[in-house]
Order: sequence, then C-alpha cells, then structure tokens
Amino acid sequence: MTRIHDHLVEERRDQLAVLRIDREAALGALSGDLVRALGEYLDVLRTDERVRVFVLTGTGKGFIAGADISEYHGVTAEEFADYQQLSRRVFGALESLPQLTIAAVNGYALGGGFEIALCCDLILAADRARFGLPEVKLGLLPGGGGTQRLTRDAGVRFATEAVVTGRFLGPEELQQRGVVSAIHPAADLLDKAIELAEDIAAKPPLAVAAAKQLIRSAVGTPLQEGLTAEHQVLFDLFATADAAEGISAFLDKRQPRFVGR
Repeated sequence: MTRIHDHLVEERRDQLAVLRIDREAALGALSGDLVRALGEYLDVLRTDERVRVFVLTGTGKGFIAGADISEYHGVTAEEFADYQQLSRRVFGALESLPQLTIAAVNGYALGGGFEIALCCDLILAADRARFGLPEVKLGLLPGGGGTQRLTRDAGVRFATEAVVTGRFLGPEELQQRGVVSAIHPAADLLDKAIELAEDIAAKPPLAVAAAKQLIRSAVGTPLQEGLTAEHQVLFDLFATADAAEGISAFLDKRQPRFVGR
C-alpha cells in the first residue's frame, strides 16, 4: 500500500487500483484539501493504461460522510462557490474515467459521499451502509450532482423525497431502485469488490470501455441514435485483435488472452 496523501491510501493489484479514503475520525468527510488531492490522483489515473478497474472505498464506519461542514463556517459566498466548483470538477473527473469504476461503500455515504458513489459505474454496499442527501437540513441542497444523478438513476419521485427529507437510505432500498448493485457483510465488502474488479479486468478492455461509454450516454440519447452508435462501436470492435482472440478461444474451448487492441 502507498500513502499518497494524509487521507488517501492506494493499493495496486494486477490491472486494479484500490483507493481508500483514510479519514476515519471524520467518517471520511471531504475537506477542500482532500478533494484537491483526489482530483490530482484521478488526473494521473486517467492516463495509466496498466489500470483497467478502479475501486474506491472508505475506512471504518465511514465511506465519505459528505463535505467537512466545519469548512463552511465563516467563509465568503465566493469561497463557498469555489469549493463547489472544485468538487464538481473532481466528481466529473471520476465519472469520466476511462476505467470501469466501483464504489465499495463500507459505511456512511452522505451528501458528497453519496454523490461520489453515484459517479461510479457500479456501487457495492456493506449491509451497514447508509446513504443520504441531507443538505436540506442545513438550508442547502446537494451541489455535487445529487439532484441530477439520483434522479436519472432512481426516478423523479424517489429523488424528490430523498432530497427534500434528507433522510438516510438503506442499501436494500437503493438496490430495489437499481442504484446499488449488490450488498455484502461489511467484513466481506472489499474482498467482494476486488473479486468483481478482477473479473471485469480479465475481460477485453476495449469492449468494457466501449460498453461504459455507450451506457453512460444512453440516458440522454434518442433511441435510434443510440442504436446507430451501438452498431458502430460493435463493428469497430469486430475488427480488433481482442475480438478475433475471443472468438478463437471460444471455438478452441480455452481461456482467451486479451491485450487491448
């Protein structure tokens, strides 16, 4: 493991990067400094072709329990806006990573923590995890995409109720809404996330990356336009060495060896 910041610890495995938010006493709350460090990390990760899958998790009872509210006190409106714009850039960087991303939500994922999880391609949750967008209780609203991404993922009425009440949401409820992919005992969560990441990393990387892009763009794309894009991507993939290898391996009844070209 490598400590890349006071509150960020990275573990590298074959074709995987696992990043842990290590601020246990604050339940992983996001200070401005931590958000900047996360953004710098993601900028480097984006161009690292050795990593096919990225796993983000927390420490102890907290995944990321939102922003560090103590940093809101006494700041100017301009400083508050600067922090929100920084968060938006970093969350967007996470969402747009070329790698497949998995949030392994081990505990509280509130406010910005829930919003970060929503930026990931898949969310696995511990049975003790608690999600929520409680900003309304401070006279505020989510500023990291909560009103937008949760609405797209779970529907208008569910998102409305979640935002205007600010209540905690259990993993089972979010699994029913299709937001959480799987629930595991807390002690098993990271192992299960890594197991899933390894399975995905073994797949042909060009196909996985293309699937991510197509699915991400599907929400705002007219159906016929999306179907045309899907066909074009499929035709491009058919011309790759990985597709030829996959077809040959299937016919030869052997394990394929994908190289990403």
